[in-house]
Amino acid sequence: MANVLVIAEHQEAQLPKSTLVALAAGKEYATKTGGSCAAAVLGSNVGDIAKEVAGYGMPVYVADGPSLEHYLADAYAIAVTQIAEAKGADTVIGAATPQGKDLLPRVAARRGAGMASDITSINDDGTIQRPMYAGNVMATVAFKSPTRVISVRPTAFDPIAKSDGGSVEKIELAPPDPKACSMKFVAFDQTKSDRPPLTEAAVVVAGGRGLKSKENFDNVLVPLVDILGAAMGATRAAVDAGFVPNDLQVGQTGKVVAPNLYIAAGISGAIQHLAGMKDSKVIVAINKDEEAPIFQVADYGLVADLFKAVPEMTEAIKKLKQ
Repeated sequence: MANVLVIAEHQEAQLPKSTLVALAAGKEYATKTGGSCAAAVLGSNVGDIAKEVAGYGMPVYVADGPSLEHYLADAYAIAVTQIAEAKGADTVIGAATPQGKDLLPRVAARRGAGMASDITSINDDGTIQRPMYAGNVMATVAFKSPTRVISVRPTAFDPIAKSDGGSVEKIELAPPDPKACSMKFVAFDQTKSDRPPLTEAAVVVAGGRGLKSKENFDNVLVPLVDILGAAMGATRAAVDAGFVPNDLQVGQTGKVVAPNLYIAAGISGAIQHLAGMKDSKVIVAINKDEEAPIFQVADYGLVADLFKAVPEMTEAIKKLKQ
């Protein structure tokens, strides 16, 4: 039996899809192990967010104070540990977002807990499935430790649905030892974009080394991205070459996405890239090399020069919209 505490990550007073996925996974894990599920909301002036989380049918414990206004790994790890211990939670679950990947191992270390990272499913017996070796192997993980920490791949579960029965309780935390909090918030430099977030977009248009330059990304790929209202992605090769910023990287060492439509232009399909997008509902590949590995996972493949095919596709979509 597992008593689960889900970390409800929030951004700009909103719950991202990744948090709803983590809540769904937490509830599923509690159900399959015969336990209970609650959520933790940390921050400053987060009462409205806490009420929203409670609308998904679970108790919500709120740690609210100026010291938690900005995410700092050591302060948040101490707070989550205190909440888990105060409420008897033996399992802490969060999304495998950049914040989750930073925070959850610290919580595991503080609690002496076993940890399963980036899980994709939960078996009926409570064991965990997680990918290894860029998704070529699926490992079944069983915990031996009495306490557990789990990070959930944000594309692996359906978001939780609204439900009745939630409640909100404010938790008073003990003041942390100043020696244990060595981090100080300086600034948050956020990239602003009119496009949807890469990890939550319904449509992703991604480019690879085949685009050859930043100018070609801007002139060839961006018009297709914008006409579709899509997010833009890229391979590691394109990022390393300086064609696009690294926050657009999709793959094993980048972001994992699973949109309804993924268009890959000039992408050969290295295994590291496939690990980040092969769960997309429909994959369209455009590449002039008919032997490119991307065609093995694509639902639709076009063997063509992308510099001709992508503009033609953009114009065709424009005409359909008109």
